[in-house]
Amino acid sequence: MTPAAELELVGQARIGDEAAFEALLRVLLPVGYRLACGMLQDRQLAEDAVQEAAVNAWRKLDQLKTDARIQPWFLGIVANQCRSIRRGRWWNVLKTDPSIRPVEAPDDRVVGSADLRRALAGLKPDLRLVVILYYYLDLPLQEIATITGAPFTAVRGRLYRALKYLRPGLEVLEFQP
Repeated sequence: MTPAAELELVGQARIGDEAAFEALLRVLLPVGYRLACGMLQDRQLAEDAVQEAAVNAWRKLDQLKTDARIQPWFLGIVANQCRSIRRGRWWNVLKTDPSIRPVEAPDDRVVGSADLRRALAGLKPDLRLVVILYYYLDLPLQEIATITGAPFTAVRGRLYRALKYLRPGLEVLEFQP
């Protein structure tokens, strides 16, 4: 979607056009779902987080700056919703037995191998968020800074620290021609 078309749809959605907002969401929901899957490591919780983020985005659409792109803004809402879910009282109760979830789920392409999921789960949430946004969603560091609300240099430092923590726990496979 071109920036001009996006601005047009945002303008229409701001005046109450639900069809325009749905058109925006069609592009944003798959990306938001991938982010939520990476953050929460649970498909059902990810779906719930994205759904709640979509409702929040509709309610707070007037808070989007007029010249800002909607994707970073929406992904910030998704990330905040994931943080809220992880802070929730039931998170620890529900996540006590990791063997309940199947080892290979249909959405493994979203989160990666079981080893990578375990390594990501071991990261602090702010580090995990940066890794998922950079490597899974292919977002530039400047856009990640917008989503997280952190300075560019802080985002770059978080990515460096996250990779430093991840490397020892993962076996690196060499390419064999």
